Amino acid sequence: MGRFKTVAVFRFLPALFRYPDVAKMVSNPNVFLTRALKAGYVSRISRGIYYNTFKEAPKVEEVACFLRTPSYVSCEWALNYHHVVLQVPTVCTAVTLSSLVGERNKAYYRGIVIEYSKISEKLFFGYETIERFNMATPEKALLDALYLRGRIPFAGELELDHLDMTKLKELSKLYPKSVQKRVEDLK
Repeated sequence: MGRFKTVAVFRFLPALFRYPDVAKMVSNPNVFLTRALKAGYVSRISRGIYYNTFKEAPKVEEVACFLRTPSYVSCEWALNYHHVVLQVPTVCTAVTLSSLVGERNKAYYRGIVIEYSKISEKLFFGYETIERFNMATPEKALLDALYLRGRIPFAGELELDHLDMTKLKELSKLYPKSVQKRVEDLK
């Protein structure tokens, strides 16, 4: 396949794409992707998932939500996004229903670690779609952090005025008593 045809394929591919997306467009996707990687037209994010360098670089949150579906960004990353904590985390936590979580299933993108935490279906709510990713609301991000980590992240630095305390207390009723107790202790 000539350079012109190769570049034409990348015009149709989105910024983030999977191997099957390429397989629909070219006759030999393995050769195509190998050559594209070598030429710098694509960058591999994880096995079978690529970033199209002809498009604007995707945000960490987009990559996190693309790698595991359904998922949403939560915990410290979302708290920083909503200015509830000012510390910039080095780990982006995405909450998912998938069982592909843990150390082996972490991803790395632009110097950031993307980790996944599994949550039950009854607690999989409280996020909004922003651009091309799902982000937990500030209240939900704090509750997820309490539930998944067992503690308040950056407790001494929480900007509580960025939280709707009534909403936080109401949502906490859906979580175990230990989470509700920690929410009650917030002042």
